[in-house]
Amino acid sequence: MPDLDLSHGDDAAAVNALRSAVMRLSRRLKHQRVDESLSPTEMSVLGTLSRCGSATPGELARKEHVQPPSMTRIVALLEAKGLVRLEPHPEDRRQKVVTQTEQAEAMLEESRRKRNAFLAGLAEGLDEDEWAKLRAAAPVLEKLAHL
Repeated sequence: MPDLDLSHGDDAAAVNALRSAVMRLSRRLKHQRVDESLSPTEMSVLGTLSRCGSATPGELARKEHVQPPSMTRIVALLEAKGLVRLEPHPEDRRQKVVTQTEQAEAMLEESRRKRNAFLAGLAEGLDEDEWAKLRAAAPVLEKLAHL
């Protein structure tokens, strides 16, 4: 691990620029929503189910960094909208497993398509060197997102 000096200098400037850019870009991407009736948290839960597969509400709460009662409410809202279904847990009858529906999968795919098109449009303004740097940085940003 590098020895970062965040009190001043190049390290502090780079961290500050990264934070600012990620936050601005994230806000712009949030405006590229397909279904305005879903909150960003609800979309995030659906994305987690898409990436990780079915999970209990407790597992989802941990992955989404929310309290279990909050996740219970989110799952209930998603179920009412037909985006997830609750199934019996195969090993623990006291628990349920949350699974996304085909409707949720289709909505997520459309959302990804729209957001990818938005980012591709932004990337058209980059020169070849900037685009190469962005391609190289993408795995690093992905790693940061999951630490």
